[in-house]
Amino acid sequence: MLITGSFISMKYLTLNNVKVPALGLGTYRSTGPRSADVIRMAIEEYGYRHIDTAQFYENEREVGEGIRRSGVPREDIFLVTKVWPSNHARDRFLPSVESSLRKLGADYVDLLLIHWPNADLPLKTYLTELEKARSLGMTRLVGVSNFNIAQLQETLDLGVPIVTNQVEFHPLIDQEKLRQFMRSNGISLTAYSPLAQGLIPGNQLLQEIGVKYGKSASQVALRWMIQLDEVMTIPKTGNPARLEENMDIFDFELSETDMAQINALRQQNNRLVKDFHGAEWDS
Repeated sequence: MLITGSFISMKYLTLNNVKVPALGLGTYRSTGPRSADVIRMAIEEYGYRHIDTAQFYENEREVGEGIRRSGVPREDIFLVTKVWPSNHARDRFLPSVESSLRKLGADYVDLLLIHWPNADLPLKTYLTELEKARSLGMTRLVGVSNFNIAQLQETLDLGVPIVTNQVEFHPLIDQEKLRQFMRSNGISLTAYSPLAQGLIPGNQLLQEIGVKYGKSASQVALRWMIQLDEVMTIPKTGNPARLEENMDIFDFELSETDMAQINALRQQNNRLVKDFHGAEWDS
């Protein structure tokens, strides 16, 4: 299949002079022999250039293989991985990043994230190691994931040049306070679980808005995110039809009225993700 015209219209954010596709592919739970082919297909056939993985996903090897199979030069892919809390100690952090790079078959990643804050260590301990990884050329950019406002403020006070905070974000959750703090401090938001783990396709309002544009509720939700300032989104799927559908959101624009109606859905504040200790995550 030829890459659709939507790829030509991809929105990009510029983070520390690095151009980043605003829509990417999440790979959580994409493991096993078929996962490399899904990555290849997403890149080669549907035009994805932003690929997100993590040490915790245990699929870095497959992600790297999929990138190589695609035939697209490594430098044309924006590749992200994340360091799991069990690797945050000084003696484990950089060796774990080296291991990730070996599995990915890459000399560097474009963005390295702290996957979750670690309650057992001072933030400064592992943020210092994150900065070391950047200074050593292991990554071009650094960021965090699942950080709340207090943790972001501490990160900023430490002078760590993070470019994004990757958090649960979709029309059914209220992350506005966090998003506005990030905007005011020049930090982009990367949305994971952007389709609310399957709740978005059945949402009546999003379906009704989609009818006006000939789009699905999922496409409307992804488009809503793309139209927000400094927001990127990384829906995950291994379904070829969904790979195409998720990419096909750049040929329409939601009206101000539509955006306002979707914004109002956040009042439901349906938070779906627990932290890795099983507790509710608080923004």
